[in-house]
Amino acid sequence: MVYFTLIFILILVSYFSVIYAYSHYSNKHDVMNNLIGFIALLTVFFHILLLEILMYQDFTLHLDLVPGFLFGFSFPIAINLLLILSTSFLVILFKKCFKSKDLKKFQSRMELKLAERSKARSDTYRKIPHILIFIGLLVLWLIGAVFVNNMSGSTEGMIPVENNMFKLYIQLITTSANTKDVLFSLGWFYYLLFFFFYIFCIFMLFNELTRKSKRVSYPFNFFCSMFLCEDERNSYGTYLHFSIGLMFTSLITPPMVLLSILGICSISDLMTSQIGIRFGKNHIKWNQDKTWEGAVAGILSAFIICFIFVGPVWALIFTAVFFVFDIFTMKPLKVSDNLIVPIACGIFYLFIRFFFNLDYVITFMELFGI
Repeated sequence: MVYFTLIFILILVSYFSVIYAYSHYSNKHDVMNNLIGFIALLTVFFHILLLEILMYQDFTLHLDLVPGFLFGFSFPIAINLLLILSTSFLVILFKKCFKSKDLKKFQSRMELKLAERSKARSDTYRKIPHILIFIGLLVLWLIGAVFVNNMSGSTEGMIPVENNMFKLYIQLITTSANTKDVLFSLGWFYYLLFFFFYIFCIFMLFNELTRKSKRVSYPFNFFCSMFLCEDERNSYGTYLHFSIGLMFTSLITPPMVLLSILGICSISDLMTSQIGIRFGKNHIKWNQDKTWEGAVAGILSAFIICFIFVGPVWALIFTAVFFVFDIFTMKPLKVSDNLIVPIACGIFYLFIRFFFNLDYVITFMELFGI
């Protein structure tokens, strides 16, 4: 297992570099987002390294899981490094070969067209990718659940055997011989969701870090920069906050809980802003950018989404968390709701499920007989 040590060190150095770059290029005035984002990244990266060490100590996993996990954690970083090298080379080559060509005029025309859009339309375009991610993962789960159910008569692998995540974490770090049982109890769909948001977050991190750097380039820098508002250009784009928040949450929650939180962060967030922009008249006193009409629309949609995935009790809890953080961000709390809402919901689930043994009910599975 010599390759394990080498790849582990490379991943360790990569994570350290990413966290350092995240702090270095962040807007120093954006204290809350910087702090919460840094802690979330550090927590996830630390536990990835911890998991790899625990898996390495279990010899039965050396052929089954260790190589796959090492590849899964290192491959996105390697791909992004290759993208940076190739794109930076092409940009340098373009500047040398076409010195008279200037893309600033094209960028200015695009920015002018974007500025002519209505506020509601611009908000929709910004949040559609979040909704597409939610719909895509939900459809994937439904296809997998139907297929697995038809093949085996159960939803094994789609629904964790144990969803008390903090309990599993305690078992994982206290009994090394139980590593394999704990990992397999989570089901394959949990890992699919986590790796999806892990890869998504790595790409968004590299995109934002290279956007802030003047020495290197990245394929999506140009287009992403055009869609950012002035505050985001100084700090980080909301898509980075979204990816960090969901990556952290995918680590500490089972699939149904994560899908409900993702639904809140995509559909409910869009409902809040769209109703507020189009029909909002009563502005929240401490936050004039938001309205009570939008807040009510967000509450109703959040409750319906969570009720479908996790039942009425957890729907009330998640809706309350969403409501509180939605009306208090960005004023008076200067933190992105795309970052704080998924993290807060995930932490609430983690500890309430453990200390009060409050389980959830998958309502739509009972309705459709899955």
